[in-house]
Amino acid sequence: MTKPDNTRTIGPRGRKVKILATIGPASRSPEMLRKLFKAGADAFRVNMSHGNHEDHASAIAAIRAMEEEFARPIAILADLQGPKLRVGTFKDGKAVIRHSGHFTLDRDPAPGDETRVCLPHPELFGILERGQRLLINDGKIRLVVKEADENRIFCSAEVGGVISDRKGVNVPDAEVPIPALTEKDRKDLAFAVEQGADWIALSFVQRPEDMAEARKLVAAHAQHGKTSGHTPSLCAKIEKPQAIGRLNGIIELSDGIMVARGDLGVELEPHEVPPLQKRIVAASRIAGKPVIVATQMLESMIESPMPTRAEVSDVANAVYDGADAVMLSAESAAGEWPEESVSMMHRITGQVERDEGYKERIRLLDPTPDATTSDALAHSCMTIAETVAISAITVFTSSGSTARRVARERPSTPMLVLTPSIRTARRVALLWGAHAVPTKDIGSFEEMIAKGKRMALRHGFGTAGSKQIVLAGVPFGTPGATNLLHVVTLSGAELDDHSD
Repeated sequence: MTKPDNTRTIGPRGRKVKILATIGPASRSPEMLRKLFKAGADAFRVNMSHGNHEDHASAIAAIRAMEEEFARPIAILADLQGPKLRVGTFKDGKAVIRHSGHFTLDRDPAPGDETRVCLPHPELFGILERGQRLLINDGKIRLVVKEADENRIFCSAEVGGVISDRKGVNVPDAEVPIPALTEKDRKDLAFAVEQGADWIALSFVQRPEDMAEARKLVAAHAQHGKTSGHTPSLCAKIEKPQAIGRLNGIIELSDGIMVARGDLGVELEPHEVPPLQKRIVAASRIAGKPVIVATQMLESMIESPMPTRAEVSDVANAVYDGADAVMLSAESAAGEWPEESVSMMHRITGQVERDEGYKERIRLLDPTPDATTSDALAHSCMTIAETVAISAITVFTSSGSTARRVARERPSTPMLVLTPSIRTARRVALLWGAHAVPTKDIGSFEEMIAKGKRMALRHGFGTAGSKQIVLAGVPFGTPGATNLLHVVTLSGAELDDHSD
């Protein structure tokens, strides 16, 4: 990745938490994407639930062009729609379900009315039991099952209201026997791999096997597709109650986790979501997997140039919990103030990280290093940086695993990630505290030390006289072989070498 003469590199953001902005009608143009990036977006989410492949391909191409312009790796996350359950249609396009009245969901494809509607998901019939809930239109309508068999689900309306064509249905009290990947998801996944997406997010994950299935598909497409071996990382979206009881297994089979509070907040009571958010963030951090907090973070900025105080506190709390990234959804995708939303998120996260209590808060969780040399050295980076004045922890990595180990410790010192792989550099763009720079590979210890000094000075991670930790693995280029830690002093003369 080279930087054109007429532009400047976007250097370190001055914060460790990353910002993920969703692309949509309000932000799809190259001009707006550029504004969002300059305002603070580190990564972009392509929402496969909306738009078409042509639109998504154009946005991805614009991001890659911007990446070249600013010589800064940018992560692209393709978010699959998942198996969304929906009711059928109504005679008049909508109907009113009376409070405390009765309503039936059946398999009759005829248009519905105020007493019944088709539920075109045969897998739901026969698994629901008396007392279980059906939530329609994001929980605005709440039905309780009275009787259920293979052909009908007879309910009472705990909360009635207007129901219209094809509104979504949530089933919080039962595990729905449907695959995590629909036919649409499989096509979208193939498209995402072909387009070189860095992350793929899987929606409505219920069990670890869902992630295993997606990983097999990704590997197959990566092997036979146009991107010749490009394998994106997999992110599990936690938005089903059934996933909570299997959280550790899902985390183990994932490369990252998203706390998708939208559907999670529909299927659970609202007051249950905040402690679950903290639990998911903590479990992901302990496992050393990046975790994103998402949905309705600055919701009022869809229509207003300023957020509410409660929204600001919500973002701040996610940062204090130690999340790797915070996400904007409709705020940047379809709102009236996309650039302002990113800028506000940037200011909130930066302000929290400048708080004297921030380091203490994120250190309340103290992950125990695994009994490996790599983990021991990553932990040592933090303790050395707390004892000696260190300007940067410079990590040489081919796969990104060393950077994840260091980020897991949440060191106060900035982390400069040097990698010969542009794909690794892009994936690392969602990792807490990591500033990735693609650079030529190294072949010797002396070359590593010289390059580490040179790149730290060039990218603003120290000045002459600063001390720097260098972390790497020998032999060079062997993934997962971190076994070397070295503390060096920057002299300034290294900037004369322009061979990178």
